[in-house]
Amino acid sequence: MSREEPGVYHERQRLQFCLLHSLNNLFQRKDAFTRESLDLIADRLVLDDPDKQRWTPLSLLFKPHHNALTGNYDVNVLIAALEGEGKRVAWHDHRGGAAGIGLEDPDGKLMGLVLNVPVRRYAGLWRSRHWVAVRKVEGVWYNLDSDLDGPFAFQRLEEVREFLDHVMANGGEVLLVLNDDH
Repeated sequence: MSREEPGVYHERQRLQFCLLHSLNNLFQRKDAFTRESLDLIADRLVLDDPDKQRWTPLSLLFKPHHNALTGNYDVNVLIAALEGEGKRVAWHDHRGGAAGIGLEDPDGKLMGLVLNVPVRRYAGLWRSRHWVAVRKVEGVWYNLDSDLDGPFAFQRLEEVREFLDHVMANGGEVLLVLNDDH
């Protein structure tokens, strides 16, 4: 059963641009980030790297922080993009489980979560990772996975925790996106 909310912004998956979609879903607006803006961030990361990779003919396609054709951006692009918007990213320590994440967030520090989950496609022949945004909108937590047809509203806070525990138990990473102005 799908529990969608029509007023919640949600972008659907296209190619391997799940980081782009998860950021726009997290910020709840179209074009909060664009392919061009993420490409610029990825290119800047290469220029800023003191141990720049050596150029090969494949470097035009397979760049250090993303694939030039399909997207597939890495965590460095995520962190730089969020920091550019005044956010801070903190990795969640799995040992405490989802109970260690302050989802109640009475002081408004937690903007949302970005998950990096393992995925298998094409009968398990293709293994990759996928970025997913989880955010509270108007007091309700949503799974804003771009692979879903629409936003999925969690009914209870415990349901969010169970989902996050499941993600972590299956090799997923949880990153907290924090408002830096608090």
